[in-house]
Amino acid sequence: MKKINFNKNNDGLVPAIIQDANTKNVLMLGYMNAEAIEKTKETKKVAFYSRKKKRLWTKGEESGNALNLITIKVDCDNDSLLITATPNGPTCHKGTDTCWAEENNSNFGFLSKLENKIENRKKNVLSEQSYVASLFEKGINKIAQKVGEEAIETVIEAKDNDDNLFLNESADLLFHYLILLQAKGYKLNDVVKVLKERENKKS
Repeated sequence: MKKINFNKNNDGLVPAIIQDANTKNVLMLGYMNAEAIEKTKETKKVAFYSRKKKRLWTKGEESGNALNLITIKVDCDNDSLLITATPNGPTCHKGTDTCWAEENNSNFGFLSKLENKIENRKKNVLSEQSYVASLFEKGINKIAQKVGEEAIETVIEAKDNDDNLFLNESADLLFHYLILLQAKGYKLNDVVKVLKERENKKS
């Protein structure tokens, strides 16, 4: 913490980006002085310096929606912080998960985008003219059968030397598995939660 440059803006403060340690979503932006950082480290609850009230304040001191400290990192110029934390409830004072009115859900990039498309096909199965919609229309047995078929084909290609075929069959398997998850009312994040629970039990 000694290398933090609190004097860049001549106010003794540095901006602190707060990121959810699990979902990796940005929750809010606050400002901290040296005292706020020390209090955060001591209490393990993220504290800030209020430029409006001219005092320290700990997130959640009134609402109970605290930010539980995980890590503090200093950027390459030593004048801003990245703090990872686990939120205890909504972060924004307006009651939303983040200060950008976004839901604080895990995001798996392209896979999440693909999940959203699959979900849309499921909701509009009668109006959509698509392969995915046709699978949902045929029901869970057909979807499960397709996952089984793709799994067998992936195993077969894994024992061969054609990497292109193996990757394509792997993509088919993952795609149909995402469909199966939604047919059962789940998403990829539900599976990740189970894996995390197992990891925590081992540790």
